[in-house]
Amino acid sequence: MFTPRSSRSEPSQPGAALRWRMGAALSVAALMLLLLWWWRPVVLMPGTRALVMQGGDPYVRALMRTISASESNVLRPYNVLYGGRYVWTLERHPNRCEPIGRGPNKGNCSTAAGRYQLLAGTWVELAARHHPDRTSDPLDATQLSFAPRYQDAVVYAWLSEPRWGNLSAQLRQGRVQPVLRRLSGTWTSLGYGLEDNSMSRELPRVYQRVLQDELARSAKDKPSVPDAQQKGRAAEAARP
Repeated sequence: MFTPRSSRSEPSQPGAALRWRMGAALSVAALMLLLLWWWRPVVLMPGTRALVMQGGDPYVRALMRTISASESNVLRPYNVLYGGRYVWTLERHPNRCEPIGRGPNKGNCSTAAGRYQLLAGTWVELAARHHPDRTSDPLDATQLSFAPRYQDAVVYAWLSEPRWGNLSAQLRQGRVQPVLRRLSGTWTSLGYGLEDNSMSRELPRVYQRVLQDELARSAKDKPSVPDAQQKGRAAEAARP
């Protein structure tokens, strides 16, 4: 006689398959979170993306990427205005005074713009000294391009001025926090100013991460000794 099986005696394969799928999903999620943590300067900190400018000292370049991680951590850092709005054209500094809604300067407005959140007056002053297209007339600086490569070039030249006490040498000695403290009078979000933010305490670690990337880029771009010697010999042979 046929005896129907009790529901309790049903094989457990469906339950086991469900547990396996859940375990696999949790493993994938854990792996993605791990990767997200590892690559967070790229994924969560778009302000750390590589500079448009080519060349330069990797330690100073890494510092610039660290500054923008705090000042302009958005998808289009070169185009951002204070407060988070964007401009489409960078023919010159936007010079738009956006309202300040919090902090010690609440109620005022700021013309800060670009990857390094430079005020319009600061940009004109620095561009007159360091912009590749500058003229002998400082007033012409108001019309100079604010394109990404010029933002990088001007700030790089500024950070290389002796007034800062050779930032590259300090960074090579591992003095990241003293450098950030020194610059916090200009960029108040670096952790020692009046308007630090949630990113400020992360900046020393951010710097170390982007520095590794800059050093790798520098090593890749640097010609090997045999290549350099070969170029030298070619130059000697080309002389009359």
